[in-house]
Amino acid sequence: MESFNAQNASDYLKVALAAADKAADISRSYFAGNFTVTTKADMTPVTQADVECEEAIRDLILNVYPEHGFYGEESGQTDLSAEYLWLVDPIDGTKGFVRQYPFFSTQIALMHNGELILGVSSGTMMGELAWAEKGQGAWLNGQRLQVSDIDDPECAAVSTGNLKSLAQSDGWSALGSIVQRADRIRGYGDFYHYHLLAAGKIEAVIESDVNILDIAALSVIVTEAGGVFTDLNGDKPDLSIRSVLAANPSLHAKYLSELVGSIS
Repeated sequence: MESFNAQNASDYLKVALAAADKAADISRSYFAGNFTVTTKADMTPVTQADVECEEAIRDLILNVYPEHGFYGEESGQTDLSAEYLWLVDPIDGTKGFVRQYPFFSTQIALMHNGELILGVSSGTMMGELAWAEKGQGAWLNGQRLQVSDIDDPECAAVSTGNLKSLAQSDGWSALGSIVQRADRIRGYGDFYHYHLLAAGKIEAVIESDVNILDIAALSVIVTEAGGVFTDLNGDKPDLSIRSVLAANPSLHAKYLSELVGSIS
């Protein structure tokens, strides 16, 4: 199995990995439960760990690249029109973090003129650190990732998540057809099913009710592992994304033909 050569890492990736390491130290220190929880205006929780992780990431990145834009889950947006824009979810999966589930992660991505070019996904308590840069492949704990080549829906493992809006749309029956044919259906959720997809251990992820900060880094990782990552209408990820169809190329095309137009 091919191992990552650190000499191939850009300065952007080195900074992103350093920021992920800082966030991991903070989130790990709070994971036992010694933190305050408040509720944001959208009724979702935010913890000290979320805020401190984002502050650490933001300070490190903008200290090196003060001219770059920054879009964080907790601190909001600065200069979305900047040539380079960092997209950060310091703890993706806060509800799980509050209840001491290990499936939270730190997500850091870099967008250049509207195109996602770098992603780091740190599953701190799962011991999984994945990263990718455009044209440089995808890696998990230093080992190259590659999606599977399974092209038969009846042999495919499919993971689903955040399906509330899909369940309320015409896409529910289309998803039902996919589920009926699949070899295995699971809801691994959050960052983890994208890591599994990029590693060739499952074949597809279908989600609704997402935002760009949830999936920006993961989209780069899946794409660089040879997968296809779009929304349920087949559009590439952008700041307005709300759903996901990610899969190896053969199955993405098959599933998209069934799901396209199923949700707005």
